[in-house]
Amino acid sequence: MVRSIAQGMIALVFTLFVFNLPAIAAPDGKALFQSNCASCHNPLKDATGPALKGVDARVPSKEWLYSWIKNSASVISSGDKYANDIYAKWNKTAMTAFPNLSNEEIDAIITYVNSVEPPKKDDGAGAATTSTAKDSTGSNWIYSMVTIILLALAFILWRVNSGLKRVANEKDGVPNVKEIPFYRNKVVIAMTVILAFIFAGYWITNGAVELGRQQNYMPEQPIFYSHKVHAGINQVNCLYCHAGAEKSKHAMIPSTNVCMNCHKQINEYTGAEEHPLVTAEGKKIDGTAEIQKLYKYAGWDPAKKDYIRDENGNIKATPIEWVKIHNLPDHVYFNHSQHTAVGKVQCQQCHGPIHEMDEVYQFSPLSMGWCINCHRQTEVQFTSNNYYSIFEKYHAELKSGKRTGVTVEDIGGLECQKCHY
Repeated sequence: MVRSIAQGMIALVFTLFVFNLPAIAAPDGKALFQSNCASCHNPLKDATGPALKGVDARVPSKEWLYSWIKNSASVISSGDKYANDIYAKWNKTAMTAFPNLSNEEIDAIITYVNSVEPPKKDDGAGAATTSTAKDSTGSNWIYSMVTIILLALAFILWRVNSGLKRVANEKDGVPNVKEIPFYRNKVVIAMTVILAFIFAGYWITNGAVELGRQQNYMPEQPIFYSHKVHAGINQVNCLYCHAGAEKSKHAMIPSTNVCMNCHKQINEYTGAEEHPLVTAEGKKIDGTAEIQKLYKYAGWDPAKKDYIRDENGNIKATPIEWVKIHNLPDHVYFNHSQHTAVGKVQCQQCHGPIHEMDEVYQFSPLSMGWCINCHRQTEVQFTSNNYYSIFEKYHAELKSGKRTGVTVEDIGGLECQKCHY
């Protein structure tokens, strides 16, 4: 009887596993989107690239979409009108090729972006919003269910085995030895110690790998400066403030004088109704009061419309102590101009939807693996770029059709000395 129950439980678990195997093996669309698409795309809003929700209904066919994602440059060079129209609409910004994605993985990404819904307003915080996008839970519930069933089955089989052993001993006249509690069993103790070492090693290693990284870091700044208001709503070009991004290693934090070029005339925030300023914690910000803070740092008298000077005629100004957000290790070399001027990389590819942020945070992990993957996948703007004129072999291969594009990896982008001193 007991043996029949055990066999029935095994058959039940096996049947559940076989029938749910496709769901367990199904790709996670949300994870694929975040690791491959999120740096340039948003499901609901245009970013570096177009909003992706409903993209499968806009393109000519699903096969066309597969080809476009795997190698957009090839589709464009084939003369496809729809592809060339998109390319022209987005300022001829080349989309990163993803030849490693399978059709099933692309389908999973499309399913995820189509499931994302617009965020709802949080009534308690006024204009503060919280994202209510549907998470693609995938097969997590199946993993949990199968794990619980297997654990229950293991316990039942252990008890069945113990019972059968006692019955067999009694039948053969062999005295039953008193069972040792499981917590005193040498095998259990040894397995517990081994597992503890494994989990401790994983925890320590993972902690060491993440050491120094600060993705999503959002420090409080001395002045509440909204990139959404400046770069998004008012369309202030990034290079107006960060002039060094195309000319030097550092993008540069603008001086107070750059801010005052506009705020000598703009002394109040008039967009409070259309776009209230709210912190990540839901605290409302008075934009006009923040402009007054700027005047205090700059030494500007808004009533007299002139700078406040001391007896020697020097302006009574104080530097703004902005808190740096994006930090790289000292042994890493990164040049903004190499990426923006030569590589034609858009700001949003690394900094995320900066034009939608009220408070700036670190969007990308900025890890070595993240940079390496970008170098492997990103095609540089090779043609009509004098910087790459010395690569005659690649230019010849592009003209002959042997090559559809050139990645950063092809021109030495994975060499250690490129990024490390």
